[in-house]
Amino acid sequence: MISSSLVLLVSSWVAATGEEVSLFNGKDFEGWRLITRKSEAGLGEKVFSITKEEEIHVYRDFPDGYQLDEGKDETHAIMLTDRSFENYRFSWEYRWGAKKLNNFGKYQYDAGMFYHVQKGKVWPQGFEYQIRYDHRSEKNHTGDVWNCGVGFEWSKGPKNSWLSEEEGGRPTPHGGGEHLAKADARFHALDGEWNQCEVIVMGKDFAIHKLNGEVVNVITRLAFSSGPIAMQAETAEIFYRNMRIEEFEKPRSMDEFLVQKD
Repeated sequence: MISSSLVLLVSSWVAATGEEVSLFNGKDFEGWRLITRKSEAGLGEKVFSITKEEEIHVYRDFPDGYQLDEGKDETHAIMLTDRSFENYRFSWEYRWGAKKLNNFGKYQYDAGMFYHVQKGKVWPQGFEYQIRYDHRSEKNHTGDVWNCGVGFEWSKGPKNSWLSEEEGGRPTPHGGGEHLAKADARFHALDGEWNQCEVIVMGKDFAIHKLNGEVVNVITRLAFSSGPIAMQAETAEIFYRNMRIEEFEKPRSMDEFLVQKD
């Protein structure tokens, strides 16, 4: 539900195809809509704050423990781009803060990035690059694919996590909920360091999830070919920065983007 104080802003993202540009100007939310679960004037701007370092600070203006496990979750929210994208590479960085809010007890440190969004609401229909850390088991979930009511195909390994077919993964129709990222992916948890994330999407053909330069998940045969991008606020304080996109006029080959970085 959209706060009545929010307006749809005209995007200033103008670039030649193949040129990387920023999706966040570091000053205001031009080009984005802020959508919160509870319809309340100004709530979106309170959930998503902008720092002097030009970072997005989620839940800065809320106390630690706000509505913790009370079942209300009215500050769940997304930032949604006001235009759609089809063939592109989108990158960003995140790090966790210390505050715990909302339904933290169920999902621990949880946020995410959505692509090919079809219904701009909380929560949207589309594909999610999960951003999550389970501190109880010290397990990474960043890079998981969360199925938000859409269809795709996936390659599953013996640990019910993504494994390429070349390495023995088994092509599998999508299920509900999470589709785990590659086991043992490198990540930063609660050390205050930034994680580098990347999603490469080519229409309906495929989407590649990368974490700190490593391919950690891949889906194919997506149900939708385009849609807006969204960033999520859910259970914990988080910071986002360096949100950048490179669009392509035509779909590119998957092999071009499967190169691993050290």
